[in-house]
Amino acid sequence: MEFLAPLLDIVLHLDKHLEALVSAYGIWIYAILFAVIFSETGFVVTPFLPGDSLLFIAGALAALGNMDISLLILTLTAAAVLGNTVNYSIGRYFGPKVFHWENSRLFNKAALMKTHMFYEKHGGKTLVISRFLPLFRTFAPFVAGIGSMSYARFTLFNVVGAVAWVVSLTFAGYWFGNMPWIKQNLTLVIVGIIVLSLLPVVIGALKARSTAS
Repeated sequence: MEFLAPLLDIVLHLDKHLEALVSAYGIWIYAILFAVIFSETGFVVTPFLPGDSLLFIAGALAALGNMDISLLILTLTAAAVLGNTVNYSIGRYFGPKVFHWENSRLFNKAALMKTHMFYEKHGGKTLVISRFLPLFRTFAPFVAGIGSMSYARFTLFNVVGAVAWVVSLTFAGYWFGNMPWIKQNLTLVIVGIIVLSLLPVVIGALKARSTAS
């Protein structure tokens, strides 16, 4: 668990770390940010990477002239769209292979059909909303792939969700990230973003527990 300490430091002091990366790598910062957002949305094993807070801080740095806001948004949107597409493809390819047997502890055919029906009916809304929810953001496209959600439908809502997520949080940082109070309490703001992002997940878990009991 020792790796959690440096990871927590990076998340809570993302402004300092990102500003240092901008100074050190210049134009290559766009490739670095692309890689982070692509990985956070593209692989189910990397949901711990910063997403919401990274977009906010990147927008704040762009407002200072360290990055071009238009190029930043285009880069991050492309990363978010491509990341989800890869995640969806992985789920679509490996899902049937992993859950091949009817009596598998992890899967049965009825569960697959229910997932498919759920995504055919609610998939678009799920993919858009999940963009603003850590963990769900990473797993939603994977489950969509396993559930055989049509690629055309997935792509439509994938793009809509990516644009809404990247533009809203990046511009929030661009417009508000350098206000004096926010700059002086940026760690608190980052914690607030994380808490607000996780709040719907916690509420949903509590409701499910109370219903089950």
